[in-house]
Amino acid sequence: MKTQKMLLALAGMMSVLLCGEQSARAQGAVAVHVVITDTALQGNAPPPRLDMSAVKVTLNKKDVKITQLVPARGDAATLQLFILIDDTLDTSIGNHLQELKDFVKAQPASTQIGVGYMSNATFQLTQNFTPDHNAAANAIRLPRGSLSSMDSPYLSLISLVKSWPKQNVRREVLMVTPGIDRLHGDRPEPGRLGPDFGPTVFHTMPQISVDASSASEISQRYNVIVYSIYAVGIGRLARSSWDLQLALSGLDKIAQETGGECFSLSTTQLVSFKPYLDRLANQLANQYFLEFAGIPKGKGGLQRVRIDTEIPNSELLAPDNVWVGPPEAPKK
Repeated sequence: MKTQKMLLALAGMMSVLLCGEQSARAQGAVAVHVVITDTALQGNAPPPRLDMSAVKVTLNKKDVKITQLVPARGDAATLQLFILIDDTLDTSIGNHLQELKDFVKAQPASTQIGVGYMSNATFQLTQNFTPDHNAAANAIRLPRGSLSSMDSPYLSLISLVKSWPKQNVRREVLMVTPGIDRLHGDRPEPGRLGPDFGPTVFHTMPQISVDASSASEISQRYNVIVYSIYAVGIGRLARSSWDLQLALSGLDKIAQETGGECFSLSTTQLVSFKPYLDRLANQLANQYFLEFAGIPKGKGGLQRVRIDTEIPNSELLAPDNVWVGPPEAPKK
């Protein structure tokens, strides 16, 4: 009798699961893909390897079933890493360029590296993605240390992401920049002292650049993880504590929301890039492709996601939102 009850209960559970899967299919559920990073809470020690039972995903505050968790290793290890350097950086960064070149040369053969320089709200490509790490390292030059009227690291990032051919591999960016949006450096506001002082008065930008949010959303839309290293720029804005804090906050916002990390010592020039590049290398070596089911709304859009683990001394870095859209039509 006890065995019979257990079998009935098991059958009931299977029926519920089957009904749930059929209901999800009926509602038009699609596979959602995202790259997550397993990182140690303390130090750079490699965290324990994840399995599906150790990961929890909530989409729009509802638990969803994980269908795949694949380590980014072996046949799945391919990574496209773009080094995006700001041409408005102070040329004193030359002391750190060798550290950046050493980092590039030390990447595994499965990593393709591209290099470009930010200026005029876009970027100049100096090396397309290549597995030749020496060639990529040689494409890293001293920043020009000059300004234009449209310098914005956020618009440069948007330009890069939009021009990036879509492939089923990891796609990540390392920005080296002060994060200053010189294009939107001031904003008009209503005059506070009456019309005699003018209908609008220009003031220093009161908050993080709006383009930081746009860059974050576009990066999340196309599954691009963004890391950044804060470095000192040139000009008056690079000496303004107000503008520097806004700039650093913009870089940190993008990194946090896309599943990356912003490396800085507040707005002080780093003594060395190496400890942060070592941490980045460790994180790139502990990434996973995660797949779960989601239900698109209309033509698709970004939906809030939360991805957690309860493994001790382990923290998952993941985007705040994932793109959930209908299946793409096969290319003819």
